[in-house]
Amino acid sequence: MSTEITQAPVVRPTILPLTDGVIHLRRGGTSVVVDVHALDGPVIVHWGVELDDVPEQLASLAAGATLQRISGGLDETARLGMLATPAHGWLGTPGIDGHGERGSSLRFSVTDIGVEDHEATLLLSDVETGLTATLELRLGASGLFHQRITVRNVSEDDFTLTSLQAAFPVPWDATELVETTGRHLRERSAQRHGFTFGTHLRESRRGRPGADATLLLTAGRPGFGFERGRVHGIHVAWSGNHRVMAERVTTGEAFLAGGELLLPGEGVLAPGESMSTPWVMGSWGDGLSELSHRFHDEWRARPQHPRRPRPVTLNTWEAVYFDHDLGKLTELADVAASVGVERFVLDDGWFNGRRDDTAGLGDWFVDEQVWPEGLHPLVEHVHAAGMEFGLWVEPEMVNPDSDLARKHPEWILQARQDLPPSGRLQQVLNLAHPNAYAFIAGRLHALLEEYPISYLKWDHNRDLVDAGSGPGGRNMVHNHTLALYRLLDELKQAHPTLEIESCASGGARVDLGILDRTDRIWTSDCLDPLERLENQKYTSLLVPPEMMGMHLTSPVVHSTRRTVSLNLSAAVALFGHFGIEWDLTQTDHTTRASIAEWVSFAKDIRDLVATGRTVFGDGTDPGLDVRGMVAADKSRAIYAVTQITTTITSPPAPITLPGLNPHINYRVRIIHPGGQDPQPGQSPLAWDRQESVLNGHILSTIGLRPPVQYPQQATIIEALHTI
Repeated sequence: MSTEITQAPVVRPTILPLTDGVIHLRRGGTSVVVDVHALDGPVIVHWGVELDDVPEQLASLAAGATLQRISGGLDETARLGMLATPAHGWLGTPGIDGHGERGSSLRFSVTDIGVEDHEATLLLSDVETGLTATLELRLGASGLFHQRITVRNVSEDDFTLTSLQAAFPVPWDATELVETTGRHLRERSAQRHGFTFGTHLRESRRGRPGADATLLLTAGRPGFGFERGRVHGIHVAWSGNHRVMAERVTTGEAFLAGGELLLPGEGVLAPGESMSTPWVMGSWGDGLSELSHRFHDEWRARPQHPRRPRPVTLNTWEAVYFDHDLGKLTELADVAASVGVERFVLDDGWFNGRRDDTAGLGDWFVDEQVWPEGLHPLVEHVHAAGMEFGLWVEPEMVNPDSDLARKHPEWILQARQDLPPSGRLQQVLNLAHPNAYAFIAGRLHALLEEYPISYLKWDHNRDLVDAGSGPGGRNMVHNHTLALYRLLDELKQAHPTLEIESCASGGARVDLGILDRTDRIWTSDCLDPLERLENQKYTSLLVPPEMMGMHLTSPVVHSTRRTVSLNLSAAVALFGHFGIEWDLTQTDHTTRASIAEWVSFAKDIRDLVATGRTVFGDGTDPGLDVRGMVAADKSRAIYAVTQITTTITSPPAPITLPGLNPHINYRVRIIHPGGQDPQPGQSPLAWDRQESVLNGHILSTIGLRPPVQYPQQATIIEALHTI
């Protein structure tokens, strides 16, 4: 594919042979149709349900999408091109914006096209400004639609790119938006509102997606839910600043768009330089569950996706905090092993000067005052108990009260003489600084070489604020994010069996950019099971459940001080990467036996969790939450029915079990890991007392009565295919 730009007059290019100037990509139940002859530049005229590959029909589809000239408008009514700009007549938000010595008016036309299998590459050029743009389109096996745009400066002058984003058209009747917002300890709370005329814009300027970011921006028919209702959604696979938007214009265009949010100076392209958007991914479906399954299927198909059973993990933070004592930790390890834990993770507090959160970050050497023999005694004890050893780190951060900050203040991200506002009494290291990168990489490699560490809990406990390369320097969020990716890739290459968790004040850095390089996320610092219900539900729209850290917690929850039962806490943690966050040394034998039963049950279903479909019930009593995991072949399903508040009726109204095969029969029963909660004065359920067999159609449309519960209780129901 040629990238040469000449100074010849702009002419209509000769397009490589196509079917009437139309590209049709189809795969996994999805079609994408692109009209490459449009005066607006290439235009996506369809993204959604799979179409037949009939040339005449596709050509007519493209023709049918062309807009008429209208009274009071331009002589040629502009459509949403893939790089729409005012120079094309587009009056909505441009796909690209910027300026240089040759001006700020941008208009691209197609100069070359390549189509192969399920991918297309279009080369566009703007001779007047000396820019080229490469548009990459790809359909994954599950029908997930990927777009990436690369702009190259082929002129002799600098060009400043201020915005670049990929657009995804959605049907005109998609008049409702669902997205998420949140905060620390309450990430991904859903909000639903109308998709009206104008622009709905969501931006992250935190240097990471942030706890308030929306993982997906979705648009669908009014009232769409998890089980039904056509819906389209996009995600920006980037771990720095980003933006997503939904826009509806009066000419009948409605679209979602997303890309990196460039801070001033980050998009300056010298002659010969280029910049790409992150991959922006779009999914659709009849209901949010089907939309999410496209993401899950594609992510699970990656060669680096974690394949082995997810080890049941105990993290020490809420057990000991900064109070590291070998005797206490070895006792905790022994109890953990006795209940079936397979990975023991030592959290914050092991390195030089780290007795609280005011000092030590950056000094990644084992504190000899606390650990005179290093971590070896603990690691050896953990391994002798049959568990893997994991370690907490926060490599991007530094405390001003640290040897590193005192020796190398120039490695700290700052834009003025004064340091940026602090967060958790810490600042951010500039990983794009070669010496800072080399030091951090060296310390991590040294730890991984000295100790048999199988897992790093990689934390990131503050936003990047005023993050410059030094007083009077340039914004560094973009370069810092790329350096982080390079460091993660380097560690994985050097230590192939190492697994890494992305934690960021809990769930503040959850995106497919970071998850392409790590093995799970810490979904939230809040382990309150009732708070976790919504958080985990909307996180799972994007993240496969086996990559979501879900831990049962102590009876009095650390973050909310709510008292919860073991059975509720464990039931809510089932459909993810199961673990424990609790000082088990303070439990009695009866409690440990119940924990061991839940751990055993989590192991029994973890293959189902790692390969199955997440489903959520719509239309239940508002006091109930119904969610489940259905095997890929629909032969088995496990559901958790959680009573959040009292129900409107007593006994509760019927619930349906979504996701089952309507044409096969299932034996349904209630399972009681950890023992049965006493329910005085209630008779047993008839369908649970005897073997009940119902087909999937009845279970998913008519349903059955759940057991009477008290608020903050959960019931586990199994549906098993029977001949």
